[in-house]
Amino acid sequence: MPSFLAARRNRSWALLEGFHPLKHALRFGARVVRAVSPDPEKIFSLAEHLAPDILPWLKDHLEPMDPETFARQTPYPLPSPVLALAQRPFVDARTLLQEKERKAPLLLLEHPSHLGNIGAAIRVAAAAGARGVVVTGPQDPWHPAALRGGAGLQFALPVASWEGSLPPSEGPLWALHPEGESLADLAIPSDAILIFGSERRGLTQDLLQRADRKVAIPMEPGVSSLNLATAVAVVLYAWKLKLRPPSAPPPAPGSSFHPDRGF
Repeated sequence: MPSFLAARRNRSWALLEGFHPLKHALRFGARVVRAVSPDPEKIFSLAEHLAPDILPWLKDHLEPMDPETFARQTPYPLPSPVLALAQRPFVDARTLLQEKERKAPLLLLEHPSHLGNIGAAIRVAAAAGARGVVVTGPQDPWHPAALRGGAGLQFALPVASWEGSLPPSEGPLWALHPEGESLADLAIPSDAILIFGSERRGLTQDLLQRADRKVAIPMEPGVSSLNLATAVAVVLYAWKLKLRPPSAPPPAPGSSFHPDRGF
């Protein structure tokens, strides 16, 4: 087991910074091998109010660490002072891309540049029930900053990296593009692969040429773009809400959006 500092550079491990990434890792079955805090009572209090389901685990496993040693484990202060180390699940990107009879769209992020955006997009994908997320390019969707942006919801669905040219894939490729058909007029198929380009450059010509359909989010004149995670949310919920029949029951209590309250 590597140290917390070494785990930042080790792609076999996930370094969880703060309460929410640890909470979701535990809820979705991650193998968390160590958790430390300079203030365990604060973490217990957070769990008691926000996630009582994980409180027994924390009381059994959370180790105290003196504040000076803890501060050396992370390059920035954490509003909820807890660090944890979990094993990453192995996810094969090729298997996700070539899966047949997909029941929910697969998200493909082409060369995203901002780790926080990657995490936020994964968080939306988990909330909307996407099949999974494949990230191309050098950025690691399991980087600690991406895990913070995703609140640890990388453990809630398959998340994989892919470098190089994409292999042949199953299901229609729908690419988000400003000159595409309006999303308002379309019904996204559940077996689709939804492709989003990088924040600054958009999609490469290679993927645009492979796309079966180009789709645009309707926007007011003069507004040229949306944040990556916002665009992902719009498109995934356009799919999800059109699936729900008019007579569907309301969501269960506790399943609606709530802010993170700074943790």
